[in-house]
Amino acid sequence: MARRDIGTDDPRVRVRPGKGSRPRTKRRPDYSQHPAGQVMAVDRGRYRVIYEGRQLQAVKARELGRGAVVVGDRVRLTGDLSGRKDTLARIVRVEQRRSQVRRSAEDSDTKGQEKTMVANADYLVIVVALTNPPPRPGFIDRCLVAAFDGGMKPIVCITKADLGSSEQILQLAHALDVTTIVTSIDPDNPHSDGVEQLRTYLSDHVSVLIGHSGVGKSTLINALIPQAHRETGHVNEVTGRGRHTSTSVVALPLPDGGWVIDTPGVRGFGLAHVQVDHIIEAFPDLENATELCPRGCDHSAEAPECGWDQWVEEATDPQERDYRAGKVNSVRRLLLSVVNAQTPQWMQ
Repeated sequence: MARRDIGTDDPRVRVRPGKGSRPRTKRRPDYSQHPAGQVMAVDRGRYRVIYEGRQLQAVKARELGRGAVVVGDRVRLTGDLSGRKDTLARIVRVEQRRSQVRRSAEDSDTKGQEKTMVANADYLVIVVALTNPPPRPGFIDRCLVAAFDGGMKPIVCITKADLGSSEQILQLAHALDVTTIVTSIDPDNPHSDGVEQLRTYLSDHVSVLIGHSGVGKSTLINALIPQAHRETGHVNEVTGRGRHTSTSVVALPLPDGGWVIDTPGVRGFGLAHVQVDHIIEAFPDLENATELCPRGCDHSAEAPECGWDQWVEEATDPQERDYRAGKVNSVRRLLLSVVNAQTPQWMQ
C-alpha cells in the first residue's frame, strides 16, 4: 500500500487518520415512545419543559436543527428527568403540531423567511388599545389571517376602553364572527368586567397574547394571573410606541387551569408564507359559495361573476344580506392583506 503523502518527512508531524469510506446508516433511533413533555419557555439555548407536573431544564438534540423547538411544542425527552438543580434533559423529538402562530420576516436580509413563534394554542388573543398606541386595522387583519391560517380561534381584546370608542373595531370583528372583549381598568367603566369575561374564555385552554408594545398585554396578564408579576411599561408620547417589557415567549399557568403565552411586542407581521385557500377554509359559507366562482377567480371586488357576490344577492332578508355583504367585504380585506404582503414593493 502506497504511503500517504502528508507534505513533509518530519516524523514529529502527526496526521489525523482519514475518514473511512463506509457510508453512515440511514436508520435513526425511534423516540416515539419516550417520555413526553411540553415546552413552556425558551432562553438562550435552554428549554423549560413541564414533565409530569415538574419543571425540567433541557437542551435540544443537534439533529433537530435551529428553531425547531418553540414554546407550546409537545416533545419527547431523554436524559435526566428528575428536575434537580444542575441537571439537563434532552429534547430528541418534536410531536406534530395541531396549530401554530407563524410569521414571515420583512427585513431585507431575511425577507420571506418563515418563523414559528408558538405551537399548539387554541386561541390567538389580539390585544388592541384604543389609544397610546392607537389601533392599526392593518395589523389586526394580519393577526386574524395568522390565526385562521394557523388553525386557531381569534379573539380581539380591546384595552383602555375608557380612553376612546371601540365601535370601529367591533364592527370589523363582528363582520367576521370574531369574538370581541372590551376591557377597562376603570371600575366605573361599563367594560370593567372585561377581564373576567376573558378569563372565562381562556380557562382550560392554551392561548397566545399578541399585540404592539404598549397595548397592555403585561397589565392584562397581571390581571388574569396576579402572581405573574409581569413588568409593565409606558408609551412614548412623541413616537406613540411602547417599550418592550417582554423579551421572550413564555407560558404562564392560569389559576383555574389552562395557559397564557405572552409574546414580545411586535411591529410587523409578515404573511409571505400564507396560502389564500387556508383563509377561505375558515369561513365555510364562503367556501361553499366559491363553487359558484369561475375558474381562476381571485374573489376580489373587481372579479367578474364572483360566487361571493351571488351568495350576497341570494339573501332575501335585508338584514341577512347586509350581514353577508359585510362578511364578504371583510374577508376580501384579509385576502388583500395577504396579496399585498406577497407582492414586491416596486410592483405595488
